[in-house]
Amino acid sequence: MRFVRSGVALAGLVAGAVTAAACQAPTPLAVGTKAPDFTLPSATKAGAGPKVKLSDFAGKTVVLAFFFKVRTPG
Repeated sequence: MRFVRSGVALAGLVAGAVTAAACQAPTPLAVGTKAPDFTLPSATKAGAGPKVKLSDFAGKTVVLAFFFKVRTPG
């Protein structure tokens, strides 16, 4: 029974290592590189608004603000 548990644990470790090796971290963009297009819900005083794409603001300055979860109502 002990060997069965050890075998299951070893199989889990191997599966985790294979999965971690297959997942690659995204490479950061270099300064001055054009950002890839993405879609997000817009923010309004009443909450989330209609979805907008980054390409909708081509040629304009875009500021993305990231907030801690504890600083938001949702």
